[in-house]
Amino acid sequence: MRIGFVIYGSLDTLSGGYLYDRKLVEYLRAQGDDVEIISLPWRNYAAHLTDNLTFRLPPNLDILIQDELNHPSLIIANRKPHPYPIVSLVHHLRCSELRPKWHNDFYRVIERKYLESVDGVIFNSQTTKGVVNDLIGNSLPGVIAYPPTDRFGEAVSEEEIRERATSNELRILFLGNVFKRKNLHTLLEAVKGAVLTRSVSKGQRSKVTVDVIGSLTTDPAYTKQMQEFATVNGLSSTVRFHGALNNEQLLEKLRQAHLLVVPSSYEGFGIVYLEGMCFGLPAIGTTEGAAGEIIEHGKTGYLIQPNDSATLAAHISELASNRDLLTQLSLNARRRYTQQPAWNETAGQIRTFLQSLTQHQ
Repeated sequence: MRIGFVIYGSLDTLSGGYLYDRKLVEYLRAQGDDVEIISLPWRNYAAHLTDNLTFRLPPNLDILIQDELNHPSLIIANRKPHPYPIVSLVHHLRCSELRPKWHNDFYRVIERKYLESVDGVIFNSQTTKGVVNDLIGNSLPGVIAYPPTDRFGEAVSEEEIRERATSNELRILFLGNVFKRKNLHTLLEAVKGAVLTRSVSKGQRSKVTVDVIGSLTTDPAYTKQMQEFATVNGLSSTVRFHGALNNEQLLEKLRQAHLLVVPSSYEGFGIVYLEGMCFGLPAIGTTEGAAGEIIEHGKTGYLIQPNDSATLAAHISELASNRDLLTQLSLNARRRYTQQPAWNETAGQIRTFLQSLTQHQ
């Protein structure tokens, strides 16, 4: 197939959504498809709307995939009839994020108009499918294709998990680009509120540490605010900001950690939770979005309300002192990871879906 793929910026951007796009392109090319990347420049939302004045659908394709993130740029270009099927790859809708209602009401109008212009949808989760169907009805053909979560290979051994749990420290990992929707502030407030040293077995002391791994330049003002919060509240030796790490360094941090905490205000899926479970890390996310499709509360981690730092602090304190509980949740998390479909299986479903649309054009 001759496939176009519309994105903003670079396919190498470090985020879960771009990882999905990148791995999908790699898979399609490996199957012999010709995939052309059509990149529009990153700008603000208002500027993206002006793309409608100039952008037009590229010629000579069998099908076009559009990352739904690009929706404000594509409404006029997508006017029907299309020369070929257009498929929207939806990671999550902008109007489902937490922000003032009037903002989301505006985004909802734009996203509805955009989604009504496409011929099919790739959903990254059941939650995302439900949100889209609530917006436009169940009128479009689609496929649920869970993101690639197996880039680190096989899960760590149960023996490694049990041995790691005996460490005196409770090592928390925050893995994600630092910007407001990821709610790093909730974690830092929880660590501040938690008892940082607790009595554990045989009179030893347990300390909580946090490694923040992800781009520090996505939202520089928010990053600076978080770094200042850590400094002002005496957390400089507890919280370490690493920025983005190479694969070898990231693997080392994942193997050393005990717990993954990414309390985002919304996740369309949450690749990071399953990637952490590959290393036996219980995950703490929030009740908004699709984290609940991955995290089973009290079994493979915990789900908290967005911005509920007090409950998060209580979970951190409990896991710091109760290593039997930490071990059990860690083993359950590893088991959850092994049950996730492999990416090649998921990507194969996408390709079959794309072929079905080209055959009915």
